[in-house]
Amino acid sequence: MSESNAVLIGRKPVMNYVLACITLFHGGTKEVNVKARGRAISRAVDVVEVVRRRFLPDLKIKTVDIGTQQMPPREEGGSPSNVSTIEITLAQ
Repeated sequence: MSESNAVLIGRKPVMNYVLACITLFHGGTKEVNVKARGRAISRAVDVVEVVRRRFLPDLKIKTVDIGTQQMPPREEGGSPSNVSTIEITLAQ
């Protein structure tokens, strides 16, 4: 699947990402990846649930992948930090 089918979750309101997912599906895409890191993981889950329950009830969750990324230190001499990640694949 190409990266153009990915919705990267950040700090914007949930409905912005819901609209992005619905736009991709109405554009003919069969699968959409919802990706998030750190504190945005809960927002990613909210996006998927709103899309499934309110707008596209026949949508299926194909896969849920979780993991950890090691981020470089923020300041000189600091230690690297681990950040949790999630990738949810939605399919029609």
